Amino acid sequence: MNITAYCVTHGKPWKWFLLDANSKTLGRISTEISNILLGKQDSSYTLGQQPINGVIVINASKVIITGKKQEDKLYITHSGRPGGLTIETFKALQVRMPNRIIESSVKGMLPKNSLGRKLFTKLKVYSGNEHPHTAQHPVPVYIQ
Repeated sequence: MNITAYCVTHGKPWKWFLLDANSKTLGRISTEISNILLGKQDSSYTLGQQPINGVIVINASKVIITGKKQEDKLYITHSGRPGGLTIETFKALQVRMPNRIIESSVKGMLPKNSLGRKLFTKLKVYSGNEHPHTAQHPVPVYIQ
């Protein structure tokens, strides 16, 4: 008989990680964020179980992308109303709402189910250098 072992996460404290997006490539930092949110760096990683990790991203307005994608990459949203289609380039969205760029990139890398929606709530993105989560004592993560 096969028995699957699951690690118990009840009662364990949350681990918060701090990432600085200053001069970092969007895809590389998004991959690192999604792996932390999924808990893949933990020895107790179990597929389908919510880990106890949270991620804080600062300097989201300074994230970069390579090539001509600043003008070519499009972000499409719809309000649900007739004529409510909005199309923005990367450059325009970076000026208006820089945190939305990282959020949409990470959301696409998470599972498309209830676990992915729960994990996405543990991502906090800020466009500046300041964040209100100092009480969580986030551990800085450095990405090349």
